[in-house]
Amino acid sequence: MLTTYELRWFYPGKAPEDIQHWFEQNCLVQPIQSPEAREDLYLYSPKCEFLGIKLRQDQLEIKWRKAELGVMSIGEFIEGKVEKWTKWLCQDPMEESSQLQEILSHPAWVSIKKVRYSQHYQVSSEFSLQPVSSKENIDNGCSVELTHLVISDRDWWSLAFEAFGDDARLLDNLQFTANSIFNTYEGSKLLAVDSYAYPIWLALACR
Repeated sequence: MLTTYELRWFYPGKAPEDIQHWFEQNCLVQPIQSPEAREDLYLYSPKCEFLGIKLRQDQLEIKWRKAELGVMSIGEFIEGKVEKWTKWLCQDPMEESSQLQEILSHPAWVSIKKVRYSQHYQVSSEFSLQPVSSKENIDNGCSVELTHLVISDRDWWSLAFEAFGDDARLLDNLQFTANSIFNTYEGSKLLAVDSYAYPIWLALACR
């Protein structure tokens, strides 16, 4: 089980070039590193915005929204909704429960193709930010993601922060990372009306 504080935005179309360039130059330790490309299957549950269920590479992930924590403002151009989520991973190493073909043919499951640029940061107890590998085990940190999405042949993009660590520090980890990362941001405004998690976005994208 993993508990995170999350800040996320979704927009239709492809990510603007200036935002893509900003992310590659200011958020990634190695700007030319290859993004992660994959296809996830989401269980479409309209009007159920507090629960997300997806199949990722034969691994079932369940996320439950535990709390809505209000709007966080960062400077004059950034505002987003902070939410607390808990995630469980369900693995089947024997692959006895895998029913991929049946899932693919069922209309309740929606395919989403993703190309994701991601960087993990460690947040020290003195609140300094250090980029680290996603494979490195750290106590307190935050991941920053820019993701290109394709659903039903339509393009979307998303910018997200996911803070993890000690429960008492989750909000501080998120706030400090977002403040530091957005210090160099000069793109278009990111508004709270466009800030939500995957369940709400999935309902909007499937209309």
